[in-house]
Order: sequence, then structure tokens, then C-alpha cells
Amino acid sequence: VTPTNQLKDEGNAYFQSGEIDKAIESYTQAIKLCKDKKVLAIIYRNRSACYLKKENYTTAASDASRAIDVDAADIKALYRRCQALEKLGKLDMAFKDVQRCATIEPKNKTFLDTLRRLGAEIQAKLKTTFSTDSRVQNMFDILMAEEMEKDKIEKAANNLIVLAREDAGAERIFQNNGVPLLMNMIDSGKPAMMLASIRTLSGMCTGHKARTMAILQMISIEKLCSVMAIDNEELALATCNLFQCINDSLTCGDKRIYGKEEAMVLDSNKDLMTILLSLLEMVASKKVSGLGRDQALNLLTKNVPRKNKKENDHTKTLFLIDHGLKKILKVCGQIPDLPDQLPMTDDSQLIASVLLTKMYDDLKCDPERDNFRDVCDEYIKAKFDPKDMDRNIHAINVISGLLQGPFEVGNAMVGRQGVMEMMVALCASEREVDQLVAVEALIHAASKCSRASFIITNGVSLLKEMYKKTKNEKIKIRALVGLCKLGSAGGDDYSMRQFAEGSTEKLAKQCRKWLVNPQLDTRTRKWAIEGLAYLTNDADVKDDFVEDEPAMKAMFELAKSKDKTILYAVACTLVNCTNSYEKKDILPELVQLAKFSKQHVPEQHPKDKKDFIEKRIKRMLKAGVTSALTVMVKADSSVLTDQTKELLSRVFLALSQDVKDRGTIVAHGGGKALIPLALEGTNPGRVKACHALAKIASVSNPEIAFPGERVYEVVRPLVSLLATDRDGMENYEALKGLTNLAGFSEKLRVKIVKEKALPEIENYMFEDHEQIRRAATECMCNLVSCKEVQERYLQDGNDKMKLLVLLCGEDDDVLQIAAAGALAMLTAAKKKLCTKMTVVSTQWLEILQRLCLHDNPQVQHRGLVIVFNMLNSDDSELAKKLLECEIMEILSVIGKAEDNLKRQDSIDVARMCLVKGMDLGLIKPFTS
Repeated sequence: VTPTNQLKDEGNAYFQSGEIDKAIESYTQAIKLCKDKKVLAIIYRNRSACYLKKENYTTAASDASRAIDVDAADIKALYRRCQALEKLGKLDMAFKDVQRCATIEPKNKTFLDTLRRLGAEIQAKLKTTFSTDSRVQNMFDILMAEEMEKDKIEKAANNLIVLAREDAGAERIFQNNGVPLLMNMIDSGKPAMMLASIRTLSGMCTGHKARTMAILQMISIEKLCSVMAIDNEELALATCNLFQCINDSLTCGDKRIYGKEEAMVLDSNKDLMTILLSLLEMVASKKVSGLGRDQALNLLTKNVPRKNKKENDHTKTLFLIDHGLKKILKVCGQIPDLPDQLPMTDDSQLIASVLLTKMYDDLKCDPERDNFRDVCDEYIKAKFDPKDMDRNIHAINVISGLLQGPFEVGNAMVGRQGVMEMMVALCASEREVDQLVAVEALIHAASKCSRASFIITNGVSLLKEMYKKTKNEKIKIRALVGLCKLGSAGGDDYSMRQFAEGSTEKLAKQCRKWLVNPQLDTRTRKWAIEGLAYLTNDADVKDDFVEDEPAMKAMFELAKSKDKTILYAVACTLVNCTNSYEKKDILPELVQLAKFSKQHVPEQHPKDKKDFIEKRIKRMLKAGVTSALTVMVKADSSVLTDQTKELLSRVFLALSQDVKDRGTIVAHGGGKALIPLALEGTNPGRVKACHALAKIASVSNPEIAFPGERVYEVVRPLVSLLATDRDGMENYEALKGLTNLAGFSEKLRVKIVKEKALPEIENYMFEDHEQIRRAATECMCNLVSCKEVQERYLQDGNDKMKLLVLLCGEDDDVLQIAAAGALAMLTAAKKKLCTKMTVVSTQWLEILQRLCLHDNPQVQHRGLVIVFNMLNSDDSELAKKLLECEIMEILSVIGKAEDNLKRQDSIDVARMCLVKGMDLGLIKPFTS
């Protein structure tokens, strides 16, 4: 045997046993060695079959073509190429191949069926193409007409957007000269037209690299930036979305397989670089509206830093530091109260700080971080000018931005010579705007108390001075927040209070006063929440705040307002009030040891005990905390950072501890709001949100808690809690939630199976902990009506069936109901399982008798149903065996009993069993 044939046979054997990758390897080696053309054609044909299995259709078609080149009538190769081409959407070419197959073998049913099917598909495609072409033309005619009714224009615009979302529709618009017409709509200057055009372009650019690049050639990036720069929220958002679609298609979002030549032509790096530079231009341009600037910053945040630190390439971040860091710092330094500033929204500076954080976190080594610091240092130094106060406060505001972003860079800037002195000088300035900027910088600088010793020693007296002297409420409130921050340096440690007894409550009272004062502007009231975010570390303050319903409601209303920079402070306050922050468990022995060695031991405040926390949660729910949280979750991604999401997840979990409160949470939309929190964010945040979801899913009607298609999104978060590294409570609640979902619909059962939950659920059916084992068995009981689950029980070589039988013998009614219920459904669905049940365990008969004699009517009913299924299983030996033992007596006693409401189900099934026995001729009726 030649090595080629040996490798070919080896490949065939691997293919037969389903080891496709190994088969491809063998065939590939055989191709390298093979000299005989005919054998080579066969190997290519075989490898083509492997690639079809792997769904690599391009290579499958190419291999089949190699075989056809040698023998044009190779029927197997022709049919394989037809299958591959059909999957690639090349229907006409696939049709030609199967036509040749049917000519060679006119009686082959498979070929004839495929020929008919492809013919029908091609006809349908032609029909839709023609109708789509005329529809596209019609829509543009309506949109560009001078005199046309408004509702007709709106309808046409919406239809165009919908059409562009389908690949075929997008292609028709593109082929029908659609892009120039869309440009005319943009140039019309009418916001509704422009919006429809931008949204249509988004659909056309989604997931198609070649088309996206062609569109960018026609509509310049500059043009799109000018649309995003307009002061119109919808337009700015839609254009931002278009840029995101373009970026995704040019980087990784296009799933099409291009050949080598096409890939070389489609080099998108130049376009991506142009977009990056254009966005940077927008960041510091006065011609751009605040809304446009926010979206440009958002796009940079989303697409420049690496999403995954395991990726090596972070050149985009380095490029952004070299070409744009100073522009981003310029945004941080803007002071809205001064003339001649960049147009900004309330969120702009926070979004810029978030971008700075992400850029700094993306750096890999100290020289890169040093360079980042040097650029910031150089920018700030250049702004300091003893003669120009405006430039000085710009520099201090940049430091504030850095302190809210990459803190250690901001901290380094505060430590530079002259900066602290400048802050002190600004505090004493006559101009209120100087005082405002200086106080805000002081507040941000005091974040890390270990480093803030200078501020604690000098800041408190400075802030107290300003608080007493100033008449301006805005400055007063900021000075107060600074005091709050310094006063709460000890966290919730009762023994580390910075101020005298009662001082923090006074500060908090003042904050609450400002919070409920509608005369004050949102920004000033926001600072009041900042103050409470620090002060609520103190349990007395928490209690007072929660008792003050108007203040709480005022905070919730602010959380729902347009200014989203407030989210983090609100989330911190809520976490403090619900005590849902991370607590370290301290061993009593260590406390004794610390006291003995005269170390500091944190003390718990009496009002931080469980019953106080529960009362606070009830009051918060009554005041409407859930609806505030649901609005907060919907905020734009750049302001709603992963840390904020984690805080919101913690609050949700704390709120859903009591079963009675879960209905309230669902009624205010809490179920829906938890889904995005469970899918993205920090790892602890996602786990907490998943846990809260599980608590809600286990007791709510899924249709009400997660309306529409959302219910399917709940499955994956719950399945993630089944991992063995999650704690027992999380496993248990997830199983309860899945049990509820599995009992709801077949579609949900299939989804649970698809998410690979079965092995985990089976694993927990072996668990020692009885509640977890019970929950897992109940979950399985609800899943066994699913065909895929039944197939698993039919497979040999595992103990699944045996486990169910043995669980029926446990002394636990709830467990027995679930296990016997699962067995009853399985044996009804698959007759083979009736026989398998008797093989897997020698105790099956004894267990079955115990079920049929059980005191609990529900257990007894399920046992009798299993007996009926076994009699009905077409296995005459099994039926005979059953009716020759004590089961017959049990059936007679139950079946002959008088009707009894409590046990009527069992009596009816026992009578059915007896009738079945008579039908089988195993029981003879009495002759009269």
C-alpha cells in the first residue's frame, strides 16, 4: 500500500468516526504526496465533504472544483460543490451543478428534490429583487418630491430604514443609485430627512466591509462629522451609531469570507485612521455642538482602548495620546461660566474623564505611563500664568478632570510645586468662579485619604472659612461637600469618626435641605447628593435620610433627569443606605489578637444591624427606588461606567432579599432592568445582577417580569450561576429560577438545553445538600418533556436513569414528587425507558412498590402512572413480571376503593392499570 493510499484510508476512517479535524489533516498530507491525478481528485472530493461538515463552505467548493477539473462527471464532487455554493448564497451556480447531477443520474430523488427547491428559491429571489427595485425607486421619488403629504414622506423614510436593515434590501438601495439620493436628503437640511438618511446608511454599512468602503468613498467622513456636530440630540446619536456600524464593519463585524484578492483591495486602515483624526478634530472644535462633542468622545472611548487586555495591540491608544490627549484635556478644563468656551453639555467633562481613565488603563509599561503624565504636566504648566486668572482656573479644572479620571495622574499633578498654593489662592479670590473651581478641585483631590494628609490638615480650615463667609449657595454647597468628604474618611467604621458627635448629621441635614430646594439649579443640587454619598457611610445619616421621604424622592427625580453625571453619587448613596457594599468577614480570634497588640479594630454602628437595614429597604421601595434604578440603567454607556453598574446591581440584590418585595420590583420594571446589568460590567457586578435575576425569576410569572422576547435573555445569566465556583445560595436560587422558566414553555426549555445547563443540573442532583439536590431534581422534572433531554436519558453508558430511580426511594416527599414526576413523564414519552428502568437498578421494584403505597397522594399518583406506562410499553415480559408480584395486590386494593376526592387521581390510574392488564390477558375478570 502506497503512503498516499494509507493516508487516504486513514482519513476515511477518521471521517466515519466523526473526527473531522484529523480527517482533514490526513487528506491534506495525502494531497502533498499524491502523484496520481485520479487519486488526487478523490482525496480532494473527500476533503470537500470534511469542510462541508465544518461549515467552511468556501474551501469546500474550492476542493470540489479541483476534483471536477479532473473528471467533469464526478457526481459526488458536483453535488458537494452544489451544497457549498448554496450555503454561500450563489444559488444560480449551485443550480447548474445539481442540473448536471440530475442529467447523469435522472432517477436520483435527492438530485431532483434539490433541483426543484433551488429552482423555486431562484424564482422567489428574482421576484423580490424586481419588487424591491421598484419599491426603492418609489420611496426615493416620494422623499425627493417637492409637494408631498407629510405622513407619506415619513412612511417612505421609515420603510427605507427598515429595508436597509436586510442585506438584500441594502444591496438594492446601493445598486439603485441610492447613496447620491441619500446625500441629497442630508443636504436638504431638514432634520427628519437627515435622520432617515443617516439611519438608512447605518443599515447599509452593517456587516458589509466592501459596501461600507464604497459608501465612504461617496460620502466623505468630513460630511458625516458635520452632521454629528449639529445641535440636535437625535441626529448626533444616529450619526454616532452610523460611525460605530462603519467601525465594526471595517474592523471585525463583517462575517463574509473574502478571497485573497478581495482582501488585499479591502484594506480599511486608511479609512479608520481618517475617522480617528476627524473625531479628534471634533473634540476641541468650537464649531461642534455639545451633543456632537459628547458622541465623538463616546466613539473614542468605545473604539480606541482595547476591550480585552489579552490582545497585544494598543497602538491606537498611543496614537491618541500623541495626537489628541491635549484636546481631551482642553475639554476637561472648560469653565461654562466664562465667555468664549467650547459648547458643552452637563456630561461632556465626565465623558472626557472616563476616556482619560480608559486610555491610561490601556497602557502597558511605566515609560508609557510616564509619557502620559508628562503630556498632562506640560499642558497644565503652559496654562499657569500669574497675570491671567482665567488661564489658571482652566489649569486647575484640568486637574479636577484628571482626579475624576486616572486618579494617580491627577494626584501627581496636585503634588507639583505651586499647584496647592494656587488652589489656596483661588479660594481667597474675589471672583466667585475662581472659588468654585478651586473648591471642586479640593473635593476631588481629597478622594484618597491616605494621600490627602495635606488637604485634611489645611483643607478643613479652608473649607470651613469659605462655608461661613460666602453668600453664594453654589460655593457654600461645594465647600460643604468637601467637608463631608473629609469627614467620612473613616468609611462606616464607627470608631473612626473625623468630626465631633452630631456634626455629620448637621452636614447631612443641610445637604437634604438643598436637595429638596427646587429654586437651586440641578448642578448645585447634584453636589448635595455628592455630599450624601460620603456622609451616608454614617448609619445615623442613613437612617435620617431614609426617613426623609421628600429628600429621597428628590434624589430619585434627579437620577431620572437628563444630567447623567449624577449617577455614580446616587448609586453610592443607595449602596450605603442598603449596606450592600463588600464586607470582609472578620474572625473573632483576629479581633482579640488585634486588641491585644493594640491595633485598630473597626466597630459596627448599632444602626447597621440587620433589622435596621431591612426597615431602610422597605422605606426606599415605598419611595420608588426601583423606577429610579430602571431609568439609571438605561443611561448612555460612557457615563454609566462598569463601576456604577456594579453598584446598581448590589442595590438590586439588596432590595430583592425579601420575597414579598419582589412583586414591587417587577411592577416597576426591575426585572427588565436587571438583564443588561447581568450581561455586561465587572465580574462581581454581573454575578450580583444574575443573583437578583434568579431571585425574581424563581417567584414571578415570567410573562409579566420579563415581557416579550426578553425572557429568553434571562436564561444565560441564570445558567452562569450554576458554575461550581459560585456559592450554594446562588446555585440554589438559579435552579429555582430555571425550574420556573422550564415550567413555562417548550421554547424556554429548548433555550435552557442550548445554553448547556443540563450537565450542571445533573451534577447538582448528586449534591449532598438536600435543598440544592431537591431544586435540581425539580428543575430536571420540568425539563424532561423536552425531546433532547429524553434522548439523553436513552443514551447508554451513564447513570442518569439510575439516579432518578434511586431519588424516588429517598425519604423526602418533595424530592420524591420531583423524581417520580420526571420518571412518569420519561416512561410515557419513551417506551424503551420502561425496560431501561428495570436494568439500571436492582431495587427498582421495591422502590416502585413504596411509591404506590406512599401516604402522600401526589407521590402515589406518580408511582401508579409509572406502573401504567410500564404495562403500556409493549414489553410483555415486563408487564407479566409486574402483575405477578405485589404490585397486583396494591392495584387491586387502590382500584377497588370507593371514590375519594383526595386520592381520586390515584384511584383512576389504578383502575386504568387493571383494565390494561385485562386487555393484555394477564388478569382474568370474575365470571358471574
